[in-house]
Amino acid sequence: MPLILALDQGTTSTRAIAYDASLAQRGIAQIDLPQHFPAPGWVEHEPEDIAAHAIVVLNRALAQAGGSPSDVAGIGITNQRETSVLWHRASGRSLGRALAWQDRRTAAQCDALREAGHEKLITERTGLLLDPYFSATKLAWMLDNTPGARDAARRGELCFGTVESYLLYHLTEGRVHATDATNAARTLLFDIHRGCWDDELLELFDIPRAVLPEVRDCAGHMGETRMLGGCIPILGMAGDQQAATIGQGCFAPGMIKSTYGTGCFALLVTGQEAVVSHNRLLTTIAWQIAGQRTYALEGSIFMAGATVQWLRDGLGIISNPAEAGELAARANPEERIHLVPAFTGLGAPWWDADARGAILGLTRATGRAELCRAALESVALQTSDLLDAMRRDWPGMRDTVLRVDGGMAASDWTMQFLADILGAPIDRSVTHETTAMGAAYLAGYQAGLLPPPGGEALHWRLDRRFEPLMAQEEAERRKAEWRRAVVRVLAPHSD
Repeated sequence: MPLILALDQGTTSTRAIAYDASLAQRGIAQIDLPQHFPAPGWVEHEPEDIAAHAIVVLNRALAQAGGSPSDVAGIGITNQRETSVLWHRASGRSLGRALAWQDRRTAAQCDALREAGHEKLITERTGLLLDPYFSATKLAWMLDNTPGARDAARRGELCFGTVESYLLYHLTEGRVHATDATNAARTLLFDIHRGCWDDELLELFDIPRAVLPEVRDCAGHMGETRMLGGCIPILGMAGDQQAATIGQGCFAPGMIKSTYGTGCFALLVTGQEAVVSHNRLLTTIAWQIAGQRTYALEGSIFMAGATVQWLRDGLGIISNPAEAGELAARANPEERIHLVPAFTGLGAPWWDADARGAILGLTRATGRAELCRAALESVALQTSDLLDAMRRDWPGMRDTVLRVDGGMAASDWTMQFLADILGAPIDRSVTHETTAMGAAYLAGYQAGLLPPPGGEALHWRLDRRFEPLMAQEEAERRKAEWRRAVVRVLAPHSD
């Protein structure tokens, strides 16, 4: 029985899942990944933890599936995308902690580049906006703030990569320094139209080309690993949100998915057309196979599941995520509380790195239930902002069925409110592990076990559809209240 291993490196955990040739799950293992917060707005990981955990969970998932290395047709890797790592080419040892995608320390550098008039060029080439979220300013910061790093980088002694590139390097024991097109497209350094690193952008950010990985297709022979007791090919790589799009079977233009993990990310597949956004969304590569790029529009929300985590760990008002939905269902409907979770700024369509969170509408009657409801509602309301922007950017988007996955999708209360506020059906997949499934699909396709992307995705199965029940007038009133709340937290310079 051939097996496919998916390595899913998330923001808060390292997970491996073993699938059979029909993408049925056969084994799973997970280890929590600590985050470090050394200063306000700074978010870091220990790269060596990531590399070590990957080997452990891959071995455990394979053992749980009852397989051996000779049974594995291939490994697919997916990852938190913009998280940036810098390491020594010779030893593989990192120069310091990885700067996570949520890290905001380079906001001032982004502001300076924007004020100098560079954002138009960056957006035209990369489809992205100038924001600390992306990798280029993180890499520049590491080069400037690590003694000797910039000179070593120019000599070709250092490697830069996002997490999948770092993992590939370690799994191949330093033989392969490569990334895939979806991750390269999130760096602010990659021309998504020509499919290559852009010399003008490298000069703008002062990045030596020598540190950059080779860019490859999402499905292909990336290298082999001998770290699981046998020689296993690595056949697929994609950033987590692109992998989730594939795992959700969103292959046709017009299909849309939203993943609710630490953050929330909605991708609308636009096919071979790189749609230019006029509403501060991102134009990105959904996948690249056989040199052919498929594009998407993306909206990124920084705080989704992380807001529920804050209720648990920061405020201590819930003991587990499921309790948030239970409390929200019991909240007083007369309490109109809005929680704007701008803990690390606001993502699309606002893109304000300096915004900070707020709770508005508090009364003496406000309690745990009302705060939980406001937290869950904030995720749905942010999603509504994204879909409204997508409709303006791509008028062909009409009757929307949103496919959802991720930990928060397990909450019936949250998904029903999402359907209500969007006025559109929500399709929840049977598995919430669509990110890992997308990575496994890419590896399985390359191994010849699965068909190419397109048409009806046989691996996707519906768990439940949530139909909107709220009156449209009420939904519009709630969205207007939300937007007034967001305006209250925007920094003075924001549009």
